Amino acid sequence: MTLEFGLDTFGDITADANGPRSGAAVIRDTLAEAILADQVGVNYFGLGEHHRPDYAISAMEPLLGAILAKTEKIHAGTSVTVLSSDDPIRIFERFSTLDALAPGRAEITIGRGSFTESFPLFGFDLHDYEMLFSEKAQLLHSLLQEKRVSFQGRHRKPLQNVTVYPRPERALQVWRGVGGSPDSVLEAAAMDMPLVLAIIGGNAARFAPLADLYREARSQMGAADLPLSVHSPGHVGPTDDEAKERFFPAYAKMHDLIGASRGWPKFTRAAFEHEIAHGSLYVGSPETVAQKIATTVRALGLSRFTLKYSAGPQNPAHLRDTIALYGTEVAPRVRALLA
Repeated sequence: MTLEFGLDTFGDITADANGPRSGAAVIRDTLAEAILADQVGVNYFGLGEHHRPDYAISAMEPLLGAILAKTEKIHAGTSVTVLSSDDPIRIFERFSTLDALAPGRAEITIGRGSFTESFPLFGFDLHDYEMLFSEKAQLLHSLLQEKRVSFQGRHRKPLQNVTVYPRPERALQVWRGVGGSPDSVLEAAAMDMPLVLAIIGGNAARFAPLADLYREARSQMGAADLPLSVHSPGHVGPTDDEAKERFFPAYAKMHDLIGASRGWPKFTRAAFEHEIAHGSLYVGSPETVAQKIATTVRALGLSRFTLKYSAGPQNPAHLRDTIALYGTEVAPRVRALLA
């Protein structure tokens, strides 16, 4: 299976010499970044869903439509769709529409998400966190597998022999994003969903048991292998030192903003350097980042590696530099290292 290279963004609010950019400007910048990613040969461009002031992207599908219309080869999708607070039928309708416009290039990644703002915003009770995801995943799986669907759960009225339109011309591409739960890995295997491991802290090799569990579950089912992907943060610069100096201030601000509500300690330069050397930050020159990605690909047997290139109030020009270097220098280096 050919190794693919992806980029993810949550539409982090960026900042330039004039200060923070507006959410609208960030959305327009994101479209330009996706077009650049397509031009430099990146295989996948993902958008994360958030409903917070530090991120611009809350409604992914309109922006995905613009990306798919303005690009030629790149796949574009969600990273992730917070399924618990969305409607599986509407997701199916929206992505059937996107797939009709860009055949085979629209992807969905479902997950629980790392923030909970969408629950009160859309009228859901956080006490139902697990059950909402479980029921909606079951319904979405039925929609993907069957033309006529009947379903009964605790959080919606029953469906009886329903067909959802428009009908896709091919099976929709749906991945399952997980943070580290073995149960979620097994659910993904059982639902015939490729797996995305979100590794945002610690050494990627510690996730090898989850990759093995996923493959073993597929094998025991007598099912074919499915792609396995990793999502991790990082930044590519001309040199190691320049990449670190560009990335650290904004990354630390993002980390401390989120950490303030989660009881995290203040993010230090020492912690940053340690995470680059021994953890899941892919920061440095093209050669440094390529070496680290190759190590992760070997350790986990990946089909795709996706770099979360936006992180806090970075300079938009630096984001564009990362995209260009990632596509033109990092990806070829990794493929050569693995050949």
